[in-house]
Amino acid sequence: MKLNNFLDMTEWKEYDSSVWRELVSRFGQSDYDDETKRTKNIAILKSEWDAKQYQRDRANEYPSIEEQLDDLYHNGIDGWKSTIKAVKDKNPK
Repeated sequence: MKLNNFLDMTEWKEYDSSVWRELVSRFGQSDYDDETKRTKNIAILKSEWDAKQYQRDRANEYPSIEEQLDDLYHNGIDGWKSTIKAVKDKNPK
């Protein structure tokens, strides 16, 4: 599966093409070609990816859209909000 953004990876893969595209687009070809700079910049990207772990955790725990709609129908907006809040509380920013 080809990813558009390195932040969309479910697990860190330094050699994924989305990481390399981000390196070149953000830091430039010369930083990509320089191993020391490339290593430093990969560490920056990894840090950004790590900082978004809560989003990946939440995405895995949210009910499907179908389940959320069913929750809205049967339990109203307050029931739906409490379901979503439980996931957010379990996986804080």
